Amino acid sequence: MHLKNYFIILVFAMTSCVSVKKYNEQQKVCIPPEKLKADVDFAYSRLKETHPQLYWYISEKDLDYKFDSLKQTLTEPLTPLQFYFKLQPVIADIREGHLALRIPSKRISKKEIRNLENKKGMFSRFGYYVKGDRLYITENKDSIQNIQPGTEILSIDHVPVSDYIRKYRKLISSDGFNTTFHPYYLKDVFFGYYVAEKGYEDRATLETIYKGQKKTYELTRESKSEDDLKKEKENGKRTEEKKINDYIAFSDSYNRNFKFLDRDSTTAYIKVKSFSSDYSAKFYKETFGKIRKAGSSYLIIDIRNNYGGSLQEINNLYSYLSPEPYTLIKPSQVTSAISPLKTNYFRKTGFLPYVLKTLAYPAFFFGQTFSTYKKDGRFYYKNKADKLSKPNTDVFTGKVFVLINGSSFSASSILTAKMKNDKRAVLVGEETGGANDGTVAGFYSYQTLPNSKIDLPIGVLLVQPNIDFTGTQRGVVPDVKISETLQDILDKKDPEMDWVMKEIENEKTGKQQH
Repeated sequence: MHLKNYFIILVFAMTSCVSVKKYNEQQKVCIPPEKLKADVDFAYSRLKETHPQLYWYISEKDLDYKFDSLKQTLTEPLTPLQFYFKLQPVIADIREGHLALRIPSKRISKKEIRNLENKKGMFSRFGYYVKGDRLYITENKDSIQNIQPGTEILSIDHVPVSDYIRKYRKLISSDGFNTTFHPYYLKDVFFGYYVAEKGYEDRATLETIYKGQKKTYELTRESKSEDDLKKEKENGKRTEEKKINDYIAFSDSYNRNFKFLDRDSTTAYIKVKSFSSDYSAKFYKETFGKIRKAGSSYLIIDIRNNYGGSLQEINNLYSYLSPEPYTLIKPSQVTSAISPLKTNYFRKTGFLPYVLKTLAYPAFFFGQTFSTYKKDGRFYYKNKADKLSKPNTDVFTGKVFVLINGSSFSASSILTAKMKNDKRAVLVGEETGGANDGTVAGFYSYQTLPNSKIDLPIGVLLVQPNIDFTGTQRGVVPDVKISETLQDILDKKDPEMDWVMKEIENEKTGKQQH
């Protein structure tokens, strides 16, 4: 037994040294058309087998046609990346925001990773804004070459940006027929797609225009200074404050923020960038304890640019917002009793984690098996959020405003749909990027297409808020529609927040007059 374990360790050590090189060599190999077609059939069969709401936004007939039409175009050998750019647009046509192929990008070695860790990002140091087929820089924290916010990037290495945007937009899945999600998500993933396609380069030529004047910049990947490395090390230290507010070292910011917006603490403000669940219970307990002690009358919850996350976190958050007992979501449907077991439990596991997972597998197996039940001919997965929950002792009973936009997605949409249905908040901003009537996510079954080796994670659970469904196939529509413009961002204005603060002031004044 010990000898066998030693052999496995040796094999893992040997393969880890060559796996990156082997993988990258595979990405250059062209796959014959018949094998590509087999991958298309494999992907579709796994979707039909695992996805609990595959034909929510597209009919079976139309989706069959799209997959068949794709196969007819596969007449020449393609690399995995070329194949990805053909298959992913069809996956995106299913209109499920959580459903997407993993782009088969070039992998980098440990040595290359260490080298990159000592260098600054080339594109990630800017903030961006997408409008139509145009890409603008909105932020330049490090004042790189004094590029001004508001500068439009016309081309990268002499390729028009509009070409990239049109190409990448086809890859993006959103929930239903929502239109607000795409520009937000595209600005966040644009250079992720670009680097996946081009690789990590050390320089790039940007052709730009600012206030009518064209200018060319040569960006380079700069080395980090000693001060930069020292600051990173300092930021990496986990203080109690950093834990509770969920500090993000990459952006040097907090995931959660709380403050009072006026001297008398009448108005409380909570900003959550992601429902990460890390230390969230303690954050909400402390925050709502302070709000209750201060006797605040108004609460603003800002979940703009929040792509979602933990269902448990939003269920806990809602316990501080609902004065009455509530049920957050409806029972989560799955395709079969064994769907929760198709999660690729041992996927991409190193040796030690593999051993630990092996020991824990019986508990996982029985836990997943007994978490499903059958009712009225359908299978469901047990979830704490679909049970009746009681309000928290520090529940806020005042007026709630929630700020939302096109990148309020997934769990953010579940929460806001519930709040709107229960008339518990005034929603201000844009239609959410996530659907009003739910989504398919929870956890995933990771499939790998046999020939191209492209990963396809498929959501297993149909998660829907416990509401009267709208059937609109769109996002959560705000009560007050306000859209932030490029000029608002450049002028550092916040029209949504301004509206809420003015509304609160008007209400205060009205109460004082009475």
